[in-house]
Amino acid sequence: MDKLAYTAVNAMKSLMNRQATIANNMANSDTVGFKADMVSAKAQYVNGPGHDSRAMAVDRDMQGDMNGGAVSQTGRPLDVAFEGDAMLAVQAADGKEAYTRRGDLQIGPSGAMLTGDGFPVLGESGPVTLPPADRVDIGADGTISFVPVGGDPTQPQQLGRLKLVSTTGSELSKGSDSLFHVADNGVLPVDDNAKVVSGALEQSNVNMTSALVDMIETSRAWETQARLLKMTEDLDSDGAGVMSLPQG
Repeated sequence: MDKLAYTAVNAMKSLMNRQATIANNMANSDTVGFKADMVSAKAQYVNGPGHDSRAMAVDRDMQGDMNGGAVSQTGRPLDVAFEGDAMLAVQAADGKEAYTRRGDLQIGPSGAMLTGDGFPVLGESGPVTLPPADRVDIGADGTISFVPVGGDPTQPQQLGRLKLVSTTGSELSKGSDSLFHVADNGVLPVDDNAKVVSGALEQSNVNMTSALVDMIETSRAWETQARLLKMTEDLDSDGAGVMSLPQG
């Protein structure tokens, strides 16, 4: 009975994680550049002496659904959508390099270029910081140009280029900050062929219909495991009752 109970509890734990992931996806269905979280598990045999007779489900590192979202035109010069599998390098809260598809860029009070969720944008030479400017534009190859305050609009100056990378062949995991990180704190090199579409944004790739169906299936699976756990309790109670019957 103990084995059955532990198996049911382990399944319920995985279902709780899955339900939390689905809820997070639904909450971010309107978040720019959001990639739906994906839950996966692997079998891990119980450690200890004896035969490998039981394997429990253990959640893997969080992954993201890398399928593209719909691209909408905004006309805003600092909005960029990334073509293919290109991603933008940003500085995560811990100071390390991470990657995102969020392209609603903005200029902070200090002149630092930030993503819509506040992470500093990285260029090929480090964090991007602009002087006061009347206009900032981003070219198809990620080149940043600006017109200084009071400058000639026909003579924009180049500041540098966004650090655009390709994730092909790289192992990425998705953090709780919705940024993608390379395994073992690795850093992706610049992709000279990466392109962006200026004045456009990639929307979230969350499919609300599929998410609702997944939520219902997860809830039903939880109920099944809860009934199984209750059945285990009843069997254990009945067995104890049989053992307590008078002998003779």
